[in-house]
Amino acid sequence: MKALHIHAGPVARRHIEQHGLSPHDVRLIPAAAGGPKGLILTHLDRHLFGQWLTPTRHTLHLVGASIGAWRMATATMPEPAKAFERLAHDYIHQNYEPEAGKKMPSPQRVSAGFGQALDTFFGADTDGILSHPRWRLHVVTARGRQLLRSGTRMRTPLGFAGLALGNALSRRSVGAFLERNVFSSAGEALPVALRDLPTARWALTAENFKPALQASCSIPFLLDAVRDIPGATAGAHWDGGLVDYHFHWNFNSMDSGLVLYPHFQQSIVPGWLDKSFKRRHLPTPGLSNMVLLAPNPDWVAQLPGGKLPDREDFTRLDFPQRVQLWSAAVAESERLAQEWRDWLQRGCPIAEVRAL
Repeated sequence: MKALHIHAGPVARRHIEQHGLSPHDVRLIPAAAGGPKGLILTHLDRHLFGQWLTPTRHTLHLVGASIGAWRMATATMPEPAKAFERLAHDYIHQNYEPEAGKKMPSPQRVSAGFGQALDTFFGADTDGILSHPRWRLHVVTARGRQLLRSGTRMRTPLGFAGLALGNALSRRSVGAFLERNVFSSAGEALPVALRDLPTARWALTAENFKPALQASCSIPFLLDAVRDIPGATAGAHWDGGLVDYHFHWNFNSMDSGLVLYPHFQQSIVPGWLDKSFKRRHLPTPGLSNMVLLAPNPDWVAQLPGGKLPDREDFTRLDFPQRVQLWSAAVAESERLAQEWRDWLQRGCPIAEVRAL
């Protein structure tokens, strides 16, 4: 049984059929939100950013939300393969003890602990991340509007209730409650037209790198919003996955190059609240230039626990059980990287590429 499925949109498929696939073809890499699910991509990330993509000399755009933002920031560190190994270890071993008398830790405690984890992980590497000679990092957050603008305890539940109701009617209504904010390192602009939702673009700097990254990972009600990120419009910023869960963007608006998407599933869900709206998961012409790498669902069913790591494991398992299960899943995921390497070495046979 194959562990890895390779999918491609029609434009990308024609390119592979005629030219194969090389790192020089890739212009943009998105990285999805999804919490622990991203762990299954550890070995793929180590190979892609630590080996396969290193010969490139053109600008490569790395776009991420939530755990995807952490992954893409990791890719720009001095030794990406080692950094991704450390990311998996640190993510697996995170543990936030609840306050006395409580069953779950408060958002304030989780936010404080997570902020310390980011400080420890990135340390003094921020300047190098922001000045990578070829790779441009884009971190996505969701800034609150109207009831969600200030992130107060009274208004936030009402705001998210309105967001959920509006999104059920139309994804465009998300823009009444949330604004997509894209924090980009210096260099070429993000080459994708973003007209589906209100969008603000800001420079990613040493001053706002950590606040933007923490905001991009701040799941409502589990972590506090990050308020007033330096260099951006004042307000409360939450998890970027609320607006761009899996980055179902109009990538076909790029003037050249392909999108390579290491993902933990085939479907690309636009926003976090779209998970139950299956029609919104279907491929669109905007994905025609995409090559997507995803685990075979049948292989996933044979992983320890019979599924990908997910956030429910935080409450379903105790800490030692969770560490053991997630570590085993990461170890098994080396097969994804090996099968990807094998496919490249065999000349990228088009017969093994599935429709996106």
